Amino acid sequence: MTVIVVMGVSGSGKTTVGTALAEQLGVEYAEADTFHPRANIDKMTAGHALTDADRAPWLEAIAEWIRRHQEAGGVVTSSALKRRYRDVLRTGGRVWFLHLNGDRDVLAERMKTRTGHFMPVSLLDSQLADLEPLQPDEPGRVFDIAKSPADLTAAALTAFRERA
Repeated sequence: MTVIVVMGVSGSGKTTVGTALAEQLGVEYAEADTFHPRANIDKMTAGHALTDADRAPWLEAIAEWIRRHQEAGGVVTSSALKRRYRDVLRTGGRVWFLHLNGDRDVLAERMKTRTGHFMPVSLLDSQLADLEPLQPDEPGRVFDIAKSPADLTAAALTAFRERA
């Protein structure tokens, strides 16, 4: 099977779309934030961007989850901002990246209105600066977050099923 990695910057709708995809596919869902060491969450909560070194154990933990879900499939979220981060995730096995992408103002507004999340809006620009688009040799598709979550989920399911 293939694991879907729902990627994008904070506020792009990874959790909403990822949860819906997993439900429709009948596979396990994992939220990337649960893989962060406490130190990473504390750092982001304080408004400091993570370094590549900070992200390394987090990416390895997600890759291990992917490895454990190769047989049954699954859906996991991860910002997966850089190509080298996605390369680490691919060490876990077969993945397909669903990149949720959108306008900065829309992302910022979403971040301002959500509750119970540690990521401050002040870190959005650093994420956008780090974001490297999917390359032609990376399996996946980019979707515009201007669509509704239901439309995004339906389009992603179609693209995932037709990927071969």
